[in-house]
Amino acid sequence: MRGPELREHERLGRVVFITAAAAIGGFLFGYDSAVINGAVVGIRRHFQASSVEIGFVVAIALLGSAAGAWFAGRIADRWGRIRTMQVAALLFAVSSVGQMLPFALWDLALWRLLAGVAIGMASVIGPAYIAEVAPAAYRGRLGSFQQLAIVLGIAVSQLVNYGIAQWAGGEVNNSLGGLQAWQWMLGACLIPALAYLGFALIIPESPRFLIAAGRSDLARTVLREVEGGRADLDARVAEIEGVVRAERRPRLSDLRGPRFGLLAIVWIGICLSVFQQLVGINVIFYYSSELWQSVGVDQSGSLLISFSSSLINIAGTFVAIALVDRIGRRPLLLIGSAGMAVSLAVAAWAFGYAREAEGGLTLTGFHGAVALVAANLFVLFFALSWGVVVWVLLGEMFPNRIRAAALSVAAAAQWVANWLITVSFPALSDWNLSLTYLGYAGFAALSFLFVIFLVRETKGRALEEMG
Repeated sequence: MRGPELREHERLGRVVFITAAAAIGGFLFGYDSAVINGAVVGIRRHFQASSVEIGFVVAIALLGSAAGAWFAGRIADRWGRIRTMQVAALLFAVSSVGQMLPFALWDLALWRLLAGVAIGMASVIGPAYIAEVAPAAYRGRLGSFQQLAIVLGIAVSQLVNYGIAQWAGGEVNNSLGGLQAWQWMLGACLIPALAYLGFALIIPESPRFLIAAGRSDLARTVLREVEGGRADLDARVAEIEGVVRAERRPRLSDLRGPRFGLLAIVWIGICLSVFQQLVGINVIFYYSSELWQSVGVDQSGSLLISFSSSLINIAGTFVAIALVDRIGRRPLLLIGSAGMAVSLAVAAWAFGYAREAEGGLTLTGFHGAVALVAANLFVLFFALSWGVVVWVLLGEMFPNRIRAAALSVAAAAQWVANWLITVSFPALSDWNLSLTYLGYAGFAALSFLFVIFLVRETKGRALEEMG
């Protein structure tokens, strides 16, 4: 490898390291969101909680996430992207210890609310930071790191849950070292939280924030590190400085538009976020253990199914990373919407054959197999499309002058939609599991039409071109 090629290889390696370090927030986002899946049965038994109470405890983290996402953009514009990451990491660490040692159901709910604030902050700052440091030619793939980290966090949480449950003899209410197994599940998030804090102390600040803060020399150093080429750097610094001089710190009032109260691009971002949740993806990651137990699978088997779904999620994410900069954002979204609509409809049909047996539901071998395959196909189609592409689009679709504020609003809307789906699922599934999944299939079909008519392609465009 010749000198220039070696330097280019080293530069790309450095960019990958920086974006991967920032994406650890996404790992925590996925881990802390999904870890409740393995613990929910133990929590229900330990606190003798009803379905409504369980739905509240699981979903309250999402309200915290909405709040964290809402304020993260303004915090990031005032304190910087890196400092915001550090605050989120500390909140992850503290809330993990609190969730591990609750003395009452409401106490657990408060710690989950705090964890949700950290998740919401990570959901905003990760895509924004990666979009701002990644070269345009690689931004789609590097932006996909956020979703890859999320799905890895989900998978690792399920694997850790399964390992802890097996260590405890297959029951999450069994004791391990003076605590029940489900408590160890919730506390294990402390380890990646400390790793996130460590990396957030060593990666550079976003060059766009540095230029906005009047630190152009340091911004030039960071740009040289991630983009290279001094001649190009002069043009890039001048380009960013021109944009920064023409704008002021974004405020929520900047998002107002002539129709329906907000700019059209903000509404599109909000709808992207909401559709990503209305298809019911997080029902799989929050409740799949309890769902499969409710139709006759034992506790250990249900945790293993949840882990296998997470592996499929990872595989689909790698497919999206490989394709997002080749075929573009819109085609992936359309493929995913169509695939999700069909697989959810098939799952709804299979769940329609669940029957009461010994105080609970059960599925026959054939319909149970169809439900399992359809649910995992749904996860696959989501992962290779909406799971990745929405975060990429939210990081790059908004004009520079409103990016942080618009991303905060869109992410907050996503968390509110996530909360609505999560808090409603236990009661809806008790009412009619089949119709619940049919409703998710309907939202998947609507998302296809939304992309056809309203979503623009952003592949290969510089952030400064967005308008």
